Amino acid sequence: MNGLTVRWSLADAPEGTVASLRDYIAETSHARFTGMSGLRFKTWRLREGEWFEGIYVFASDQARADFQESFAATAEQAPGSQIIGSAPVLVEECDIVAIAEGWDGFSATARG
Repeated sequence: MNGLTVRWSLADAPEGTVASLRDYIAETSHARFTGMSGLRFKTWRLREGEWFEGIYVFASDQARADFQESFAATAEQAPGSQIIGSAPVLVEECDIVAIAEGWDGFSATARG
C-alpha cells in the first residue's frame, strides 16, 4: 500500500503547541481528510516535546504522488507548520505492508 509520512519537530515549538495541534485536528483537519478521494486513511501521531506527524495511506501511487507534490509546494505554509512554527523535517514515502483491524474494531474519531 502507498504510504506517506510527514513529520515536524516539536523540540523548539512554543508552549501550547500540542493543545493547538489537538484543537486544529479536531476542529478542521479531521473533517478535511474524512472522505478525501484517493486516501484510504490518515492518522495523526505525536510525542510531546519531540515530534508530530501525519501518516497517510493512499489508494494508488498516483494519489500519493499528487498529494505529495501538492503538499511539498506549500509545506512551509501548511497549518501544521504554522502552528508549530517550522516546516516539516521529514516527508517520506513508504510501503504499508499490512493493516489489521482488531477485535474491538476501528474507530474514526477526531479526538483520541
